[in-house]
Amino acid sequence: MADPKPIEFRGRSLDDLRVFPPSARREADHQLDQVQNGEDPDDWKPMNSVGQGVREIRIRDAAGAFRVIYIAKLADAIYVLHCFQKKTEKPARPTWTWLPNVTATC
Repeated sequence: MADPKPIEFRGRSLDDLRVFPPSARREADHQLDQVQNGEDPDDWKPMNSVGQGVREIRIRDAAGAFRVIYIAKLADAIYVLHCFQKKTEKPARPTWTWLPNVTATC
């Protein structure tokens, strides 16, 4: 088996990961370990809006939903770009009221 790819944390991502609750932090560590060993995380999605090859690890925990944004396609390291607790399940949807007596949502 090849040596695990090193992880480099960018900006405040390591500090932000350290404030995750212990169980969410352990799960994030486990998922990043899988990535280091060439495997996909258990629950992830591509983040092409951020950049090609950027992925989001999704962690669900009793304390909430947590995310780790990373890129692993570069040869030298896995770069963790951002770690955060998700505050809402869905993005807010605007309400349009530009027609009289009509309210529509997107």
